[in-house]
Amino acid sequence: MKTVAKLLVVLLVVVGLLVAYNWLRDNKLPNFYGSAELFVNEGDGPEEVIESLKGQLTVLSEKRLRKVFAQKEVASYIKPGHYMVGSSSTSVYVARMLNNGWQTPVRLTLAGSLRTREEIARKISRQLQIDSVAVIRAMDDEKLLAPYGVTPENVFAAFFPASYDLYWTASFTDVLDRCKKASDAYWTDDNLVKAARVGLSRKEAVVLASIVKGESNYKPELPKIAGVYINRLNRGMLLQADPTVAYCYDYALRRILFRHLEFDSPYNTYKYPGLPPGPICVPDKEYLDAVLNPDFGGGNLFFCASKNLDGTHVFAKTAEAHGRNAKAFQSALKNRT
Repeated sequence: MKTVAKLLVVLLVVVGLLVAYNWLRDNKLPNFYGSAELFVNEGDGPEEVIESLKGQLTVLSEKRLRKVFAQKEVASYIKPGHYMVGSSSTSVYVARMLNNGWQTPVRLTLAGSLRTREEIARKISRQLQIDSVAVIRAMDDEKLLAPYGVTPENVFAAFFPASYDLYWTASFTDVLDRCKKASDAYWTDDNLVKAARVGLSRKEAVVLASIVKGESNYKPELPKIAGVYINRLNRGMLLQADPTVAYCYDYALRRILFRHLEFDSPYNTYKYPGLPPGPICVPDKEYLDAVLNPDFGGGNLFFCASKNLDGTHVFAKTAEAHGRNAKAFQSALKNRT
């Protein structure tokens, strides 16, 4: 009897040690070697997660991982999102992470060409789970846009180019919230005063900055371009900005010809005075800075592409001087071709 009792004790100890080891292995010891980035979509389950993990790192014990997923009912509670698994992750942590939606943010970068709704939608959908069609529909939703002080017509003003850390499953309104926060931070009292000094409201400054962006990406001359347009506004002259005509044609024109200048739209600054009703693209911070800190050039009213064909511009105070500059550019362009 004593021998049987001793055997039972030993067996219980062994079982206890095995239970303790399994608990330790699942809860405290890493079950992975390497790193993996998981994108869990709606409808994905444990099998998709395990296959993704196996494709990116080494799972030390797939059997234990499957058992933990079953114990934690991952199939029932898994939440869509962006998750990171590393060499310090345990099986239980991964299960809880998926069940509780402990996401790792992704970096949403709004930058570069943001001239059309389609471009904006593509940039967002490529970086977040949001479908591009849903983004475009949202940009046409007056009720959704109203809290951000914009309408479908001037929706570009709702965006502020920057990089944002967001959850992969963030909504379109989450994007707008972050853009609004960044935009409000930019528009300090000092910047509002600067806008007022050049005769512009905050919204008008954004519109003009979008035109300046359409004209050039050569940063040193941006204040001069802004200065030309402000000078023209102050004199009651038509802005005659080619980018506004390009906007009227959804940026589909390879060259703007005289016949295109007759397009009847309030965005066509060759036909209608003042600024257009809304931005023609999403301007970056440096374009806003140029509008708030313009270089008036002693009264520059014109500019055109340089005869050097290097992407820069030459500026003029009179139509006569501008005509000579334009002729020099056309001659250089003709000689090059």
